[in-house]
Amino acid sequence: MPVKEIMTNSESKMKKAADVLADELKGVRTGTASTGLVENIRVEYYGNPTPLKALAALSTPQSDMILVKPFDPGSIKDIDKAILASDVGLTPMVDGKVIRLNVPTLTGERRIQIVHQIKGFGEQAKVSVRNVRRDEIKTLEKEEEGKLITKDDMEKGKKQLDDMAKQYTDKIDHMVKHKSDEIMQG
Repeated sequence: MPVKEIMTNSESKMKKAADVLADELKGVRTGTASTGLVENIRVEYYGNPTPLKALAALSTPQSDMILVKPFDPGSIKDIDKAILASDVGLTPMVDGKVIRLNVPTLTGERRIQIVHQIKGFGEQAKVSVRNVRRDEIKTLEKEEEGKLITKDDMEKGKKQLDDMAKQYTDKIDHMVKHKSDEIMQG
């Protein structure tokens, strides 16, 4: 496998780790209502786990409320059950054909817990990036052993992987810091 192909493959895997973190951070509660808190909750709909955003219109009519309006009114019980079973910590109130979710303000202690949770997500993402780097370095070494690439190409590839991993871990640190600041300032 040519070095360029290994780099492209590595870049897409590291980007995926950062994208997964970004999705996880969207679902973290900040004290203000955001549809990102609930849009990826999986609802058992006709036997298929379906994201809530595919089953209902989500809106935030107030800064402390999320409104869920199912496209199919028959799915309201399934949505209610899925929200209760999720770990978002919001209690749904069924109001006719809509579900209201009140988002309470966060206490100082809860903010600190959430920041710790965010840092854990960030650490998982950085471990994923480092694992990609390690695996791709092994690939480079095997390619060089098999005389498919030169020693110089292997060394350049390792340097590129190190730089790429640093770039993505810095990006992850920035995302974690930004979200942590947002939580602590409320």
